[in-house]
Amino acid sequence: MFIHRRIAHRLIVLLLLAGTAPLAAAFDAPAPASSALPPPGQVTELQGVSVSGVQPGPGLWKVSKGDHVLWVLGTLELLPKGMVWQARDVQAAIADSQQVLDKPQFKVDAKLGFFGTLGILPSLIGVRNNPDGKHLVDVVPPDQYAHWLVLKKKYLGWDNGVEKQRPIFAAFALFLAAIKQADLTDDMIDPLIKKAAAQHDLKPTPINYTVVVDQPKAILKDFKKGPLEDGDCFAKTLDHLDSDVALMRARANAWATGDVDALRRLPLSNQLQVCLAALNQSAISHELGLTDIEANIESTWAAAAIKALGNNRVTFAQLPMERLLGKHDYLAPLQAQGYTVTLPEGLTDAASESAAATALPAKAASTTGARPR
Repeated sequence: MFIHRRIAHRLIVLLLLAGTAPLAAAFDAPAPASSALPPPGQVTELQGVSVSGVQPGPGLWKVSKGDHVLWVLGTLELLPKGMVWQARDVQAAIADSQQVLDKPQFKVDAKLGFFGTLGILPSLIGVRNNPDGKHLVDVVPPDQYAHWLVLKKKYLGWDNGVEKQRPIFAAFALFLAAIKQADLTDDMIDPLIKKAAAQHDLKPTPINYTVVVDQPKAILKDFKKGPLEDGDCFAKTLDHLDSDVALMRARANAWATGDVDALRRLPLSNQLQVCLAALNQSAISHELGLTDIEANIESTWAAAAIKALGNNRVTFAQLPMERLLGKHDYLAPLQAQGYTVTLPEGLTDAASESAAATALPAKAASTTGARPR
């Protein structure tokens, strides 16, 4: 999401070291326009416990033309830690596939090489910290800082290192600590897919949109000195932390039980959208060329999917659930080129009405559900 350690407080480091960051769905996707964030107490009351035991997970989307099929699993970054995923449909689809597409990602290539990477390491020191040696108490309003101290004690203990960080990175650290206490995990889907693929001598095909950075040292220098409009991110993290975590637990439970209708109805975290906006509007994002990242990743994935459909009788892919249910429907370009999209079991006409109206015309979409054969 995402939202875990690779996307959150290490984001800048990963980017400038030419690392690969997953497209964290719950972190970078806009919430459906019709969804309003439920009252914090309501979410916490209804979704206070993560499901456990054997769970089916969601059904698969089916994209087809003639006898060529692409099976698509909608994924979440965070799932209930205590569940055992009975992934029979996924394993059957992979067993029948000639190719497995990895999740879409973006990659920043600084073209540093080994020695160049060593040379830039000193520039990374303090990259998360406030300029001019300031602490959180110096840059946020007193009432917010008092609230911060309460939540910090609850989730982070007495970690004083975070006091030096910019509000957005302190907010991420707090959020990640809360996630760790919520019985959620981010290491369930990928291992199963890779194991199933390896059993059939398949290696997931990377789907990367790459941005080349020419002057990483200069960008780092500017970022460390420049302002970042992250006050709203910090404030909303404090105000909505407990309800946001409960909301992610509710989404994780819905995924685990295969309730795609519920996933369609549950909104995304408002706090995460605000924090992402702060990063998107920062100077470093513009210098890195990341302002149109969503559209570029979408077109990269669509091209790879269409190529795989043409080359293979059966292909398996995974996409963040928001890329199947939200505003940016990654299957829409395929449907526009004549591919038939069949919705999975558990996704009804009522829940998918908004998406179907813009992306999946009735003649091309079915709600009877699809299973690998």
